[in-house]
Amino acid sequence: MIAIMWRRITQEFAGGMLRRLKPSEPLFHSGDPVIHMFLILEGQITLTRQTGAGANVILQRARSGQVLAEASAYSPTYHCDAQAGAATSVRTIPVTLFRSKLAQDSNLSEAWASHLASEVQSARMLSEIRTLRTVGERLDAWLGEGRVLPKKGQWQDVAAQLGVTREALYRELGKRSSSDV
Repeated sequence: MIAIMWRRITQEFAGGMLRRLKPSEPLFHSGDPVIHMFLILEGQITLTRQTGAGANVILQRARSGQVLAEASAYSPTYHCDAQAGAATSVRTIPVTLFRSKLAQDSNLSEAWASHLASEVQSARMLSEIRTLRTVGERLDAWLGEGRVLPKKGQWQDVAAQLGVTREALYRELGKRSSSDV
């Protein structure tokens, strides 16, 4: 998304309430009514959903500058749990105010629609990547989408996106670095 469009969306949170969360502190739970929209100022929030088999699936790891659980703007309740992964600050605005602003401002509405479309495309691409058989194939496809491997301390986030264990990703990266020598 064009930076100026995203800035337009995040400006809507400027007058919102500041909320600080400790590591592992929940922001909301699945089934809670949607009352606020959240912009992460610093830190990280992880959205998870439990499957029928009891496994936790990571839906999103949102960081500074991201709006959290965007689809909740159109839902009466949250469909996942949100928990701080580190000390986190969020700015909140009432969902009713957010939707009212979208209805009143076609430029804001267009920027929001563009953002949501981009998020759907990204989710579909990750879904396709997770169907690949090997860790190497998944990593190649992920990197092939223009992504760059983050610093070593954040590799577990890549593993979660790829749907593989940290250890499997570390082994694959180890193979690649030893073959580069």
